[in-house]
Amino acid sequence: MNTDPAAAPPAPSFPYRLVATDLDGTLLRDDHTVSARTRDALAAATAAGAVHIVVTGRGVLWTRHILDDLGYGGIAVCGQGAQVYHAGERRLLTSVTLDRQLAALAVAKIEAEVGPLALAVSRDGLDGEVLVTSDYRLLEKQLPTVAVREPAELWSAPLNKVYIQHPELGDDELAEAARATVGSLVNVVMAGAGVVEILPLGLSKATGLSLAARRLGVKAADTIAFGDMPNDIPMFGWARHGVAMANAHEELRAVADEVTASNEDDGIAVVLEKLLAR
Repeated sequence: MNTDPAAAPPAPSFPYRLVATDLDGTLLRDDHTVSARTRDALAAATAAGAVHIVVTGRGVLWTRHILDDLGYGGIAVCGQGAQVYHAGERRLLTSVTLDRQLAALAVAKIEAEVGPLALAVSRDGLDGEVLVTSDYRLLEKQLPTVAVREPAELWSAPLNKVYIQHPELGDDELAEAARATVGSLVNVVMAGAGVVEILPLGLSKATGLSLAARRLGVKAADTIAFGDMPNDIPMFGWARHGVAMANAHEELRAVADEVTASNEDDGIAVVLEKLLAR
């Protein structure tokens, strides 16, 4: 797959210079693999002159093995836009941190409203660890984490974001309650099942993607974006064309320009194949 940022301008038959894809629930199937059909469609799009860029909520530590499997050597946006990572050079180009005192205050304010939370944090840096409290439920069990005994350990080093879970509230309810309580201090996003996150105020996938696009010499008007969750809404707002997967959250479907097949049914390939056949 050609992910070289210096790729030539696209052939006239392909209308985009940048193909931005979320990972979980979008590019990845439910078993966390990418189908041969989708790989072929992305390869054909890059052969036509487009650049494929991954834009994910995962930090670099949780993304790198997927990029390696794809043979991905270009720029990726990780950590909900906090990290712009060059996969080929294995280095961070930019990294945005969340003020730890502000994060701890936000957690305390949310807990005052809804009760105790299970917590995890993603530390800053190329190999930033994910620290988890004993009650935090990790859906993808094989991902590397570090267990902490005392919540105070979570705030002991620079971090990019905080994950929060509630024993009773659903994801949408928790995200809504958190926004109502601390939305003026931090950004709160729902990024997937069991994944509600606290981010620096103003940070989103769109801010990270715009930085990456500038480095690649492309613009929002050159971009088609694929996603499945509410954290993809800013990216859809930035890109020329936003495509929601059939399995997407209703909030994202409501703002999408197009709805394709699910991640299990090669939804990205369905759209790219049509564009390539024009």
